[in-house]
Amino acid sequence: MTGNDNRQPYRIGLTGGIASGKSTVADMFAELGAAVIDTDVIAREVVQPGEPALEEIRERFGDDIIDATGNLDRAAMRKLVFSDATARLDLEAILHPRIGAEARLQANAASGPYQLIVVPLLLDSPLRQFVDRILVVDCDEQTQLQRLLARDTETVEQARKILSAQASREARLAIADDVIKNDQGLDEMHRRVMVLDETYCRLARHSYPHGQSPEIS
Repeated sequence: MTGNDNRQPYRIGLTGGIASGKSTVADMFAELGAAVIDTDVIAREVVQPGEPALEEIRERFGDDIIDATGNLDRAAMRKLVFSDATARLDLEAILHPRIGAEARLQANAASGPYQLIVVPLLLDSPLRQFVDRILVVDCDEQTQLQRLLARDTETVEQARKILSAQASREARLAIADDVIKNDQGLDEMHRRVMVLDETYCRLARHSYPHGQSPEIS
């Protein structure tokens, strides 16, 4: 090894509203060689049958949110937590510490020129302090609604409840170092990803131990 062997990997926090296109953007960065740690993927892993988190969820919410195969009934859970703020906070208290711990483990073990940590709720997450830079995937609320209705939700009312439970578009953009607007097609999105990949590779080459800011001319 050469240079400063105490350097931490350069980490980008990728965030955005639900159905904004985060996964598509993350896949594009992965194709360019970035190490991607996706907390949505981790969230699904920590509630697999046999995992302690699933048993805690069963104890808190009852058997109605477990399906016939022993898996978490995601539709039932989503309907419950987005109609009951206390239930949502209780679910987050069970899941978020586990997700955060596993994300850190994966990040510390990952290679690549830099890391992309995908965190939908980065604004209020402790992982915000774990990353060096924040990239927001942005799209308008109407687009989010249309995608939610096509993908995850049954009614406009339910989709709006999900959106209202998240940080506002303005709040996300306020913490962004970089923004990808998901409103000009995949080609433009890919072009923007390639530009940012070059930037992140350059920043990673000049990175200092985590918490210090490199001076880039």
